[in-house]
Amino acid sequence: MKTIAVLTGGGDCPGLNAVIRGVVRSAVGTHGWRVIGIEDGFDGLLSGIKTRELDLKAVRGILQLGGTILGTSNHGNPLHYPVMEDGEIHWMDVSSQVVEHFNSIGADALIAVGGDGTLKIAQRLYELGMNVVGIPKTIDNDLKATDVTFGYNTAVGVVTEALDRLHTTAESHHRVMVVEVMGRDAGWIALESGISGGADVILLPEIPFSIEKVCAAIRRRRERGGRFSIVVVAEGASALDGEQVVQESANNRRGGVDRLGGIGEQVAGQITQCLDMEVRTVVLGHLQRGGTPSPFDRILGTRFGVKAVDLIADGDFGKMVALRGRSVVSTTLAEAVGSLNLVPANGEMVQAAEKLGIMLGR
Repeated sequence: MKTIAVLTGGGDCPGLNAVIRGVVRSAVGTHGWRVIGIEDGFDGLLSGIKTRELDLKAVRGILQLGGTILGTSNHGNPLHYPVMEDGEIHWMDVSSQVVEHFNSIGADALIAVGGDGTLKIAQRLYELGMNVVGIPKTIDNDLKATDVTFGYNTAVGVVTEALDRLHTTAESHHRVMVVEVMGRDAGWIALESGISGGADVILLPEIPFSIEKVCAAIRRRRERGGRFSIVVVAEGASALDGEQVVQESANNRRGGVDRLGGIGEQVAGQITQCLDMEVRTVVLGHLQRGGTPSPFDRILGTRFGVKAVDLIADGDFGKMVALRGRSVVSTTLAEAVGSLNLVPANGEMVQAAEKLGIMLGR
């Protein structure tokens, strides 16, 4: 009997439990394998080995649940892990320790579910000889090797509903509402939710913005009778002469990446200076990650889980499952982490937004 393990790494998102359920029901029901869940992402193979048995009973009733029953972490990065030496913290690659701990639990293969960071770790572990298969997960939809990642569809729906609600209060008080959404390098959430939620301004990481042009667009809208405006800004957006707004530097974080946030407040302050209008800021933050997954994300997560088990059954490791068109296929982990899926600055969707009269800051 084959034993496989599964972990969920990075930020949580709707659809993770659908993946876990798909893996377990396919592995146990179809192949008669044993499934071990590794808790809290790669932390479960670093700061003590934390595992749990995943049988059919363990995944009953989890399809509609957000989050992940295994827990996750975006801090336990074995490629950038804090190790105390001589009274000082040194950031080291401890991937070999992960391999050692993984081998000790008696599993034959690992399914790693996560975004760009998790999949880079998976690629490194594969290079060290582990049997690894990846599943793409990120609400940012920034993995280029797949047409879409699960979690993204739900996040866009959450932001769109928030914009719908903000329209009524913005109109009642004649205010400018600046809504900060997730999107470090890729502005897909801001762009698609902004279009579907009727935003007047959308600011993306891919298109550095001019605050003067943003203010001018809001001013023109007011002159035409529009007494309120909705501005959607991705957390990774920046002005033409500025940089991304960082809350915490990568040098101080276990995850090894900057924690962004604050661009919404910055933009709101600049709009206040150039326009005689009340401006309010709403940061949706982790609301975008939570809650019940959409039907699309439940289905896609389930299909990804089943396909990952198929790859293990075929002995096809070092791969990531992906959606291409309407089919779930596989690609190499190396290709999956080779580049990001960014919004084309002059692509069809950006052009459509501008033809609708939406200001993108340029």
